[in-house]
Amino acid sequence: MTYRTLHAGRSDNPRKLTVEPPDGHSVSYAMLGRDGSRDIVAIKTSYKHGLDKGRAEQHYYTALTLYDDLTGLPVAMMDCSRIGSLRTPAVSALLARECAAPGARSALVVGTGTQGRLALPFLLTTLPELDRLMLFGTHPEGLAAVRAHLHAHAPGRELEIVTDLRAAAAEADVVVATAGAHTPAAVEADWLGPGALSVLVGHGLAPSTLHRADRVIATSAAQMQVTGTDMADAAGELRSVDAEFAPVLAGVVPGRGSDTERVFAYNSGLVVTDIALGHRFAQLALAQGLGTEVPLWR
Repeated sequence: MTYRTLHAGRSDNPRKLTVEPPDGHSVSYAMLGRDGSRDIVAIKTSYKHGLDKGRAEQHYYTALTLYDDLTGLPVAMMDCSRIGSLRTPAVSALLARECAAPGARSALVVGTGTQGRLALPFLLTTLPELDRLMLFGTHPEGLAAVRAHLHAHAPGRELEIVTDLRAAAAEADVVVATAGAHTPAAVEADWLGPGALSVLVGHGLAPSTLHRADRVIATSAAQMQVTGTDMADAAGELRSVDAEFAPVLAGVVPGRGSDTERVFAYNSGLVVTDIALGHRFAQLALAQGLGTEVPLWR
C-alpha cells in the first residue's frame, strides 16, 4: 500500500537531508514525508556517532514525530529504532520477491548486525522456496544471534555459515549486504552468477556490483545520490538507476528483464515506510493505554 500510494502521487517522500563533520565521525539525517493513504505527516531524525570506532562504541538515536493531517493535531513522538529495524528487511524481502530470478533457491546474507539478524526471516516470507540459507560474518556473537533468530522465527530451517565469500556469492541467487562500514567483505560483480540479485542495505558489496549490473533498482534514486556515495566509481560517479521500486511494486515496471540479468537493488529507507509502521504502532499503543501523554503544545 505504501509504495503503491507513493507511485500514484498521493504520498510525498522528499530526499533526506544530511550533515556530517569533515572527519566523518558522525552523521545526521532529517526526513520529512506525507502518507496520503493515512493522512499522516511525519518528521524523522537520526543521529549516529562514533563511525570511526567499533560497533560497541557507536551511539545511534532516531525519533519519529507523527501528525494527523485531517485534524491538524500531533499523534505521537516515538523512538524510531525498532520501526526502522523492521521496515528495512521488509522492503528487502519485497525487492527479492519482485527482482529475484524465477526459481531462486539460495540466499546469502553478509553481516550479522540488526539487519543481518532480521534479513532471513523476512526473506522467507516472500521467497518461502529458498532452501539454502548462507551467512557471512566476522563476529562470533553475531553469527550465533543470526542463527538463534532464524530458528526462533523459522524452526527447522538450517543456516550455513560460510567463510569463502567468493564461493558463496557465486552460488547465491540472492545476496543481501547488511554489514557495517568496517566490514572486510566486498562482493565483486564477477563473483556473482547469472541472474543473481544483490541488495545493498549497508555494506558488503563492491562498487562493481552496481556499475556492472544489467539492471539497477532503487527505493529512491535521489536518496541513493545522498547515501550511496561509497558506491561511486573511480571518477566519483554513481551508475544511473533504471527504475525506482515504487513502480516495480505497482506492476508498472518489471523488476528484471530476463532470468539471466544481474540486478542490483539499493534499499535506502523511505520515511513513508516509517510512517506506515510507526502509525500502526501508535494506534496499537493508544488502544492498549501505552505511552505517556505530554502537554508539549497548548
